[in-house]
Amino acid sequence: MKTVCFGEIMLRLAPEGYLRFVQADKFEVVYGGGEANVSVSLANYGYDSAYVTKLPDNPIGQSAVNALRRFGVDTSKIVRGGPRVGIYYCEKGASQRPSKVVYDRAGSSIALAKREDFDWETILDGADWFHFTGITPALGGEMPEICMDALKVCRAKGITTSCDLNYRKNLWSTEEAGRVMDGLMKLVDVCIANEEDADKVFGIRAENTDVDSGKLDHEAYKSVARQLSERFGFKKVAITLRTSISANDNIWAAMLYDAPSNQYCFSKSYNLHIVDRVGGGDSFGGGLIYATLDGRAPQDVIEFATAASALKHSVEGDFNHVSVSEVDSLIKSGGSGRVQR
Repeated sequence: MKTVCFGEIMLRLAPEGYLRFVQADKFEVVYGGGEANVSVSLANYGYDSAYVTKLPDNPIGQSAVNALRRFGVDTSKIVRGGPRVGIYYCEKGASQRPSKVVYDRAGSSIALAKREDFDWETILDGADWFHFTGITPALGGEMPEICMDALKVCRAKGITTSCDLNYRKNLWSTEEAGRVMDGLMKLVDVCIANEEDADKVFGIRAENTDVDSGKLDHEAYKSVARQLSERFGFKKVAITLRTSISANDNIWAAMLYDAPSNQYCFSKSYNLHIVDRVGGGDSFGGGLIYATLDGRAPQDVIEFATAASALKHSVEGDFNHVSVSEVDSLIKSGGSGRVQR
């Protein structure tokens, strides 16, 4: 299977361990970004996974390319040019202190990209699946139009498309997000969202639910998924369900609405003790795409995606370094964490 993911890969700078920004005298360096994280997951699962972006033609841009190549991602369609790689700073939270992210991505090469930079007919030739997130059009400039160009080619070629809404208040307002995403989502087949995205972007809210207290109403999430599907014609809607007990401990689960069969599937729940939660949603998306293309039944799809993401929370960095067999093993074992010999 051939997959194509499109977005921004960034340089991530983080203090060591649980140090705060103001305590740090050095930063650890990794690369990551929503769609890049999905692309690495799909490569780890054995698919022909291509990643598309625009990066500067300098050593930092090349380092980002190398980070993807290291895990088998096809980087041949990455456009080179522009001034800089976007940066984000990540301070890891603990106990009642939440994690913090500070962006320094304005004027990055991908944010300044032009529609003519991407020959989607060629890029998407032979592809089975195209994935992007709501972060990419939120970068502004011509990015909404570039995303639309890709989706139109996908529709013409019969390529399945997915989008993780991934609303980011630091990038755009709810009003702008709703206006732009409304047009794009009409050409999307599979929608991925969390407890808040559908509300913030489209005003579709899960009633009788409080993620902070752990109160999740399954019927409310069924309604959210159904409303999204009816509004945009989605074939599938996946909603991740995170209950945050503290920065270190979460309860993690998800649901999948399969519109053709009118089937609602809820995964088992995982009690997570978090090593690194950045990329958790992306690892869910990668698992969902893999399991769907693998021909698994809806219930098996949501179990695989949720288990893959549960494992990612135990892995440092943005990328999810797990295999299909490890995910399937977690589904079967329930996650005791016993040493594997």
